[in-house]
Amino acid sequence: MVAVSALRIVPPAGPLNGQIELPGSKSITNRALLLAALADGESHLTSALKSDDTLYMAAALRLMGVSVEEPTETSFVVKGNGTFAAPSEPLFLGNAGTAVRFLTAAAPYVKGKVVLDGNAHMQKRPIAPLITALSSLGVTISAPTGCPPVTVEGTGHLSGGKVTIDAGLSSQYISAILMAAGRADAPTDVVLEGSSLDARGYVDLTVAAMKAFGGKVEPQGEMSWHVTPSPYKATDFRIEPDASAATYLWAAAALTGGKIDVGLAPESFSQPDAKAFNMISLFPHMPAEIDGSQMQDAVPTLAVLAAFNATPVRFVGIRNLRVKECDRISALSTELNRIKPGLAREEGDDLIVNSDPALAAQLLPARIETYSDHRIAMAFALAGLKIDGITILDPACVGKTYPGYWDALSSLGVSLINE
Repeated sequence: MVAVSALRIVPPAGPLNGQIELPGSKSITNRALLLAALADGESHLTSALKSDDTLYMAAALRLMGVSVEEPTETSFVVKGNGTFAAPSEPLFLGNAGTAVRFLTAAAPYVKGKVVLDGNAHMQKRPIAPLITALSSLGVTISAPTGCPPVTVEGTGHLSGGKVTIDAGLSSQYISAILMAAGRADAPTDVVLEGSSLDARGYVDLTVAAMKAFGGKVEPQGEMSWHVTPSPYKATDFRIEPDASAATYLWAAAALTGGKIDVGLAPESFSQPDAKAFNMISLFPHMPAEIDGSQMQDAVPTLAVLAAFNATPVRFVGIRNLRVKECDRISALSTELNRIKPGLAREEGDDLIVNSDPALAAQLLPARIETYSDHRIAMAFALAGLKIDGITILDPACVGKTYPGYWDALSSLGVSLINE
């Protein structure tokens, strides 16, 4: 992690070629940590991500009485028995959305009070639909602002039954209840409100992870899931490389005409963001419209890449980006326009990037605000591969999910200047 206030990207003279070892998936690591804590016995999680988000999750589980050891830089050993102790202090989870939401659903297994909180950014991220869903299952829970902090009065049990949930703002609400329902007192039917689910691939990740730990969960059509209570079983679980991290490297190769091996073929990832490779591979002739609903974390990568596309690109299905670590639609539009006025605009919840291939090789000094958002920082670093003068503010924010990002770029031959 870079401990400087700003980092200027020097455009490389030629193609970026090389091999990069990706970090483990943040999404899968935090699912595996919770499932291992809910399981009976000792689980070994390998190729795991060690970043802000996952370390907040591990620290919170320790406060809840779970043994979580870190024998190597890429592994966790979790000893669980399916129960949690009341933490002696509030669980501070930074801006880790997965950690806050997953642990909120698991907190009823504590006999006592649990307070889940985060930083100023997390305190603006909505959690009310999850609160409503858990309340319908008999959980005593409150979040007065509709965002963290959340207070749960746990009884050591989750009743089970039928729960209907509005996941229009985040698929993580569904994933949280599904994993917690694996140890409920009765079967649980989780029913989705509405007619579709953005980022459904992340729920599929949850189902796969639950099954790996012995959970019994089955989709019931497109809009519901049935969970049969069954003790989770400790397991040795290898975590897939992070597909969202891969998108930056795929885009860097596309922008510079190089080839970067990330160790796993795009089609071999189970994470939904890997679908972005199909769009990246079309550069500089990306389509006029890209639906980002099923690859939301890849949208910043694609939007910055689209700035150099041959023709404009409209991003649709991305309304949920407004409630991520920051309002990413606004951030992308604002920072693209900081590079060149008129380069992007918002239309409702769509983002239009007015592509300009002539941006490449220009000197366009711009200090990119990152809004404490790792994905804004990593995506706009890509602009610096082609435009001279791009400076990334608060570069250390990439530690949320990819602490080694700047080292990865350096290893490919990109010069980075501390400012």
